[in-house]
Amino acid sequence: MHVVAGVLRDARGRILLARRTAGRELAGLWEFPGGKVEPGETPEAALIRELREELSVEATVGAAIICVDWAMPDKQLLLDVREVAHQGVPRGVEGQALAWVPLHKLGDYPMPPADRPVVEVLLQRR
Repeated sequence: MHVVAGVLRDARGRILLARRTAGRELAGLWEFPGGKVEPGETPEAALIRELREELSVEATVGAAIICVDWAMPDKQLLLDVREVAHQGVPRGVEGQALAWVPLHKLGDYPMPPADRPVVEVLLQRR
């Protein structure tokens, strides 16, 4: 499964996290917003679509940050994470909580295992 996620920053440099809603796999954990790449869709187009659907923002996809290959008991996941510039104020369209988090506090948020290497890379880059 190919999943794309974006690192969105506000004017203060904080990074946006979204909390997985109840009833979903890994509910309650915080993640970088994004979603699945559909058949025939480029990762960039998927990320723009997902951020529009989930956050009601218009996104411009930037540089790749990291691709995380993660084996789960029932599936293989490729998490493709990109820098994203956005227009509009993000809101949790699907009822998900959102948090603008300072870079040094990202590790304080419980996240799915595939998201943890993203935090490590972001911390190394600062």
